Amino acid sequence: MSSTPPESTALLPTSPCPCGSGRNFGACCAPIIAGTAAAPDAEALMRSRYTAHVVGDTQYLDRTYLPTSKLPPTPYEGTPRPIKWVKLEIHHHEANVRPGVSHVDFSAHFTEDGKSGIMHEKSEFELIDGAWLFSRVLREGPAPIVSAPKVGRNDPCPCGSGKKYKKCCGA
Repeated sequence: MSSTPPESTALLPTSPCPCGSGRNFGACCAPIIAGTAAAPDAEALMRSRYTAHVVGDTQYLDRTYLPTSKLPPTPYEGTPRPIKWVKLEIHHHEANVRPGVSHVDFSAHFTEDGKSGIMHEKSEFELIDGAWLFSRVLREGPAPIVSAPKVGRNDPCPCGSGKKYKKCCGA
């Protein structure tokens, strides 16, 4: 992906918020990005960071990650970016996996040079001095598929019949 910024996109407070919350921009991410409200949880911070990408607010992105996250400051200034952010999907928000630490698993859909793409990531966020901050990427790509445990011949049948597997679905 290119390292140039998105073109600045002005949104009205009554516009639907790009984060996909179903709320208006003015009641959702705008106050968080403007600094007049704090993100109440890691998911709200994730949504506001996505929206900042959509509207091109690189200063907000730089303010909302920990220096230890190994993300470089956004290097672009005023150059159009060919990436258009299309949709955000939050798959799972694990609140307080440890005190003051939460995880958000999400997919950010985009188009770049006329081609569609999806950035799937699980990220960690930390609550520091009352503010949620992006901490680090835990996983890039979708979660690994975990297969179901193997059913033994004498185990109860997973269909719920109450019979042993060998006398039911395993026959």
